[in-house]
Amino acid sequence: MGKLVHRTAAGSTYFVTTDAWQKRSVFQVTQTAEIVVQRILACRENGAYSLHEFVLMPDHLHLLITPSYEMSLEKAMQLIKGGSSFLINKSRGAKMEIWQSGFHEWTIRNGADFEAKARYIRMNPVVAKLVERCEDWAFGSASGKFSLDPKPERIGAIASGAEAPLS
Repeated sequence: MGKLVHRTAAGSTYFVTTDAWQKRSVFQVTQTAEIVVQRILACRENGAYSLHEFVLMPDHLHLLITPSYEMSLEKAMQLIKGGSSFLINKSRGAKMEIWQSGFHEWTIRNGADFEAKARYIRMNPVVAKLVERCEDWAFGSASGKFSLDPKPERIGAIASGAEAPLS
């Protein structure tokens, strides 16, 4: 089987999902989850991408991000996954697989698509019955504890149903 090719374009916004190694619930450990969240925020602060929404579940991660024009989606995900793996292993004093290789992305086409994916991310812990209200999940943007970037203008200006240009 060949390597999955990601069709990405500069300036696009993506809904991204990536899993923990063998779908293990490695992120149910608070210290581990905090490392991943801090890494997501640090990469954003360093200009790798705009962060619109995120949720770290016990065994996977969902992001709604717009990579910077100098950063590919693949590189942004490498920064998050590789950086958090290094920090988690360093904190544990052990070497173990943290993330499944690869990720799945969905290119956001319009405002309705953006809002649907944002709602999916915020509600993921509720649907999984981890909390009753999305605001109660500590490891997601719905908690209100984290600074987020606004919806990109090119998406916000597009009426529901109209497609955004990919470049």
